[in-house]
Amino acid sequence: MLNDEVTLRKLEILCSFVRTGSLVKTAEELQLSSVSIHKALHSLEAGIGCPLFVKEGRQLKALPAALYLAEASVDLLGDVERILKKTRTKAGVESGQIRLGSMYSLTANIIPRIIMGTKIRRPDLDIDLYLGSNEDLMKKLYEGNIDAVVIAAPSDDSLDGVEVVPLFEDDLYLASSKGSKPKDSSVDLSEYEFEKFLTLQDGFATTSGFYDAFKLAGFKPNVVMKVGDIFSLMNMVSSDMGRSLLPGRVKALMGDAIEFTPLQSKYRVTQRIALMYLQANESNPNILALAAETRMLHRNNK
Repeated sequence: MLNDEVTLRKLEILCSFVRTGSLVKTAEELQLSSVSIHKALHSLEAGIGCPLFVKEGRQLKALPAALYLAEASVDLLGDVERILKKTRTKAGVESGQIRLGSMYSLTANIIPRIIMGTKIRRPDLDIDLYLGSNEDLMKKLYEGNIDAVVIAAPSDDSLDGVEVVPLFEDDLYLASSKGSKPKDSSVDLSEYEFEKFLTLQDGFATTSGFYDAFKLAGFKPNVVMKVGDIFSLMNMVSSDMGRSLLPGRVKALMGDAIEFTPLQSKYRVTQRIALMYLQANESNPNILALAAETRMLHRNNK
């Protein structure tokens, strides 16, 4: 049975000692003190429970048992290194690839900038993009199916073990067709109780914000249709099938076909867009490059 005295580090020290034949050379190779090497070897001997060394004058000599253990340990340490490397590859650390999740609404501007900037930092990095709702992407992140996400950060404290890198803040606007645009420069949402509304399916950050705004207005909106992506939603709004509440970042996509009118301040709902990844992956160089680019964009957006 193994015990606490037998460790991979001590086996590594043994292999070095047998190869170099010297405590001093082993200490230099492993950047440890000779005293630490001596203690580690005797601790290993005690842990295994049989003699491994004998003193010849002031020198320590490896016995046949130590030579056998060192020879076998070379293969063992090699296997462990391969296992760890494959483990890091599974986690996306060793590979030149990263899996990035994003909301649909960010793909027209922000995501291309993040990807291009990250690839400048790490030219050999391949980035696979996964699109979906906030809920779906967070589930994939926690399950390890994607490495990082750029989405609307939850407003509560439900992000245990997740690193959050702020990117920008965005407000919701009343979205109407050009033919049905409001007369006022800002919208009193309480006046729209009997209007037809369209929204995204549940799980999207914009859907949550949509209902939060109407909760502030004191009524439940008349939702006549829910769709699966923001591009389809904008097309339906532009065709005057109903109004919606959309984030300001999509103005550039269909600003010529949709009227975006600010909500009065008492109905204001703000989305906090951020890069998020598991804290367990914070040493991943690919993640670090992604985070650095996000921080730079955040500074430039101020």
